[in-house]
Amino acid sequence: MTGILGMSAAERERCFVIRCVVAAELSQRVGAERLGICVRQVKRLVRAFRAEGDKGLVSCQRGRVSPRRMEPGLRARIVALLGDKYAGFGATLAAEKLLDPEGIAVSREAVRRLQIEFGMHRAKRRKAKRVFQLRERRPRFGELIQIDGSPHDWFEGRGPRCALMVFIDDATGRLTALRFAPCETTHAYLLGLKSHVLAHGCPLAFYSDRHGIFRVNAKDAASGDGKTEFGRVAERLGIELINALTPQAKGRVERANQTLQDRLVKEMRLHGISSIEAAQAFVPAFMAIWNARFAVAPRAAADAHRPWTQTPEALEEALAWREQRLLSKALTFSAGGTKYCVKTAGPGIAMRGARVTLYHFMDGDMRVRYKDRLLTCTAFGKLPRPTPAEDEKTLDTRIDAVIASNSLKSAEVPPRIAQGRG
Repeated sequence: MTGILGMSAAERERCFVIRCVVAAELSQRVGAERLGICVRQVKRLVRAFRAEGDKGLVSCQRGRVSPRRMEPGLRARIVALLGDKYAGFGATLAAEKLLDPEGIAVSREAVRRLQIEFGMHRAKRRKAKRVFQLRERRPRFGELIQIDGSPHDWFEGRGPRCALMVFIDDATGRLTALRFAPCETTHAYLLGLKSHVLAHGCPLAFYSDRHGIFRVNAKDAASGDGKTEFGRVAERLGIELINALTPQAKGRVERANQTLQDRLVKEMRLHGISSIEAAQAFVPAFMAIWNARFAVAPRAAADAHRPWTQTPEALEEALAWREQRLLSKALTFSAGGTKYCVKTAGPGIAMRGARVTLYHFMDGDMRVRYKDRLLTCTAFGKLPRPTPAEDEKTLDTRIDAVIASNSLKSAEVPPRIAQGRG
């Protein structure tokens, strides 16, 4: 009989017990209990031991090549793709891209093993997190739309840093609007709101954070109606605006931001996108892929959206920023650092001191209304304007603009040549 060298610990234990059973030092039932197998299996092992010795107790699969082994040529091709074209891709996304468009069917675990073997896998650092109670999804599509902005280097250095405004449905996890902008602003959110309303209608509620775009955070505000411009637009459209206390409360859009920063960035890299305009043109195709991959069916089939039955021009007017002015005796007013004069058919005495409403449309156009009547105005002077204040979400864009302006000025000014004294 052969020795027990080269056996594993479990095989050595099995060999010792079977030897004791053969020598009648243990019964077959006791041996089965010690090995954790049935008596019938012990009898089979005893027959193998008597026929071949210790060799009969070793698995016949040892040393045999796995029938599921990857071919060397295919393995080399996958490693080359993971290191070049799909560098930095996670295992799941890389497996999807290897299947389509490369036509290589391989599991994500096989991709992960190859990434670990060749040093291409970067494990995420995990830390203890606070436990938050899970909230069940809303039952109907359009009951609650979570919105948030995600400033990120979306073009990986090929273009300027920008922000992505994300609108995602709570019931289905379906992306309803994506809007790229230089920074997170009210104007960018209103553009996303416009595309959502035109595509689906008005939802019942928006769920956002407590940024100044959605909520007046000044505790000592003595004037105003307590609403931001986005809040006023939501009120005109009949949409409830709800502010979350923590980022975890709107976890669906926060997790979507993380996934977008991984998948959307790499998709734009594959398509060679490096500008906000090209990225916005790519958004509809990406949203279709996302919704087909991640969206789920709602618990209730009814749609909670209220369809927009008016014209697109009426929606533009609802989204317009509004402010009021008092006309002077000369029928003039100031807005945006510019003086305007109202034109009238007659002397216009009745218009002195009248309160007019200015509509600032998202395309930059301004209209003046007085008692549902559109007034004609002409600009005739400029006023000094203070430097606008910035918050933490628009500061980076402001600094990038300053750097670009300084670079342009330095390029226009010729270098000074040192003049020697003659």
